[in-house]
Amino acid sequence: MAEKTGLIVGLNKGHQVTVREPKARISRSKGKISKRATFVRDVVREVSGLAPYERRVMELIRNSKDKRARKLAKRRLGTFGRAKSKVDDLTRIIAESRRH
Repeated sequence: MAEKTGLIVGLNKGHQVTVREPKARISRSKGKISKRATFVRDVVREVSGLAPYERRVMELIRNSKDKRARKLAKRRLGTFGRAKSKVDDLTRIIAESRRH
């Protein structure tokens, strides 16, 4: 947006003011995970291990039955979106375990 000219007429008419930048709203950052929360979740996962249904899902992924794995995860987690992200996480865990 162009700066106001201070004139009464024209495209950029109007009184010249300094534009204020509003502070970012807290609601915009809702759902963004912090470093500390990520660390805590990693430690808890390392200590407690996987849930039984997660182990079953991993076994299905290893046997290349991805659709069945997503269906099982959906039954346990409630929504298909959550199930897809869980299957992606478990696929990433399998890939990491193969590298080590």
